[in-house]
Amino acid sequence: MKYRVYTDGACANNQAPGGQPGGWACVFVEGGSHSGAELATTNNRMELTAAIEALKHTEAGAPVEIYSDSAYVINAFLQNWFAGWERRGWKNVKGQPVENQDLWRELRRLANERQVSWVKVKGHAGDRFNEAADRLAVDAMNRLIASR
Repeated sequence: MKYRVYTDGACANNQAPGGQPGGWACVFVEGGSHSGAELATTNNRMELTAAIEALKHTEAGAPVEIYSDSAYVINAFLQNWFAGWERRGWKNVKGQPVENQDLWRELRRLANERQVSWVKVKGHAGDRFNEAADRLAVDAMNRLIASR
C-alpha cells in the first residue's frame, strides 16, 4: 500500500524563550489522522514530530509520500543535510550541535525503513489536506492550553 500523508506543526509563540505549547498533526489522504501536543516545545520540533508520527503509522518497507509546508523538514532530506552533519559529528556549519538531534535521528531512522518521497507544499494556500493538518495541529495545541 502506498501512503500519502500531510504533516504540520504549530506553536503558540515560537519566539518565546523556554518553549511554548505546540501541536502536531498528520492527515492520511487515504483516510485517518493523528494529532498531539506538548507543553514546552518549538514549531520545528512539532514539524519533526508530525513527520515521525506519520511514519510510525505506516509499515516498514512501504512507499510513503510526505507532504509538508516545512522547508526545515523537507530540505533536510532533499538537500541531504545529514551528510554534512555526520561528517562534522552532528554539528552545524557554525560548529554548534545540530538542534533537535533526537528527533532528526528518529525521523531519519524511520524514513530509512520506508521508501519515502518528500514533497514541499505551500502553506495556507488552500490545499485541503494541508489545511486539515494545520487545523488539527492548532486544535491539539489549543486543547492542551485550555486544559492547563
